[in-house]
Amino acid sequence: MFESIGIIAKRDSQKVSECLQILVKFLSQRNINILIDASSAIYDTKLTTVAKTAELGQYCDLVIVIGGDGTLLQAARSLAKEQVYLLGINLGRLGFLTDLSPTEIDKHLGQILDGEFIKEDRFLLDAKVYRNNQLLSSCNALNDIIIHRYNIPHMLSFETTIDGHFINRQRADGIIISTPTGSTAYALSAGGPILHPSLNALVLVTICPHTLSNRPLVIDGNSRLQVTIYDEQIGQAQLSNDGLFSQELTAGDSISIEKHQHITLIHPQTHDHYATLRAKLAWS
Repeated sequence: MFESIGIIAKRDSQKVSECLQILVKFLSQRNINILIDASSAIYDTKLTTVAKTAELGQYCDLVIVIGGDGTLLQAARSLAKEQVYLLGINLGRLGFLTDLSPTEIDKHLGQILDGEFIKEDRFLLDAKVYRNNQLLSSCNALNDIIIHRYNIPHMLSFETTIDGHFINRQRADGIIISTPTGSTAYALSAGGPILHPSLNALVLVTICPHTLSNRPLVIDGNSRLQVTIYDEQIGQAQLSNDGLFSQELTAGDSISIEKHQHITLIHPQTHDHYATLRAKLAWS
């Protein structure tokens, strides 16, 4: 089913190198054309085809990511504009997204390559920062967009609207706008709900709000949000995408956030979302 497969591997890890050797050997035995991401080519895989990340999406039917959820998040952001499947081999700790174990390559990868798998569409968020009505910067995220205080010792003041409707003005350490994929990440730690990944929804979770009545808000996934930093704000705030710094924010900056693009994850047929939750969150 898959004629060309790309590989993206987390760097500087002996475990990754060993897993990569096993994977390459397995794919080579099936006479599959293999491309490896340029940043991952430091490993001795005896591959002759090295490509940039964007090229993997253009020339491959499937991209296999070796590492943890962070590695897959990076791959998803880079490949979202391409019609390519993503499969994660988990070498990290949690593995909500990268759910295939290195020991399962022989058992499950063959079935996946034969077309026996579960696929999921996951949407990303696009955030645009405006200053003085001019576009300053933009970024995308599979998990979440976070607006939080940066170099100020006190709470951040900001206003939120949804589809042009005023929601509130509040003081807090920040706000998390999360996709269903990201509902098990920072949003969960901040007290947000767990959303099933198939839902077309967003969750807004305020970080350490000043008002005790503040609660997480689940809204339609097609909503357009706007967060504006108060004019009286002293100091700077910061915008992060999937936990990565993206843009410093100052008083008067406005951030527009909405659903944009999607990626397709594939899982072994034995994949069970609720079993993953039980295992990763230590539910009895």
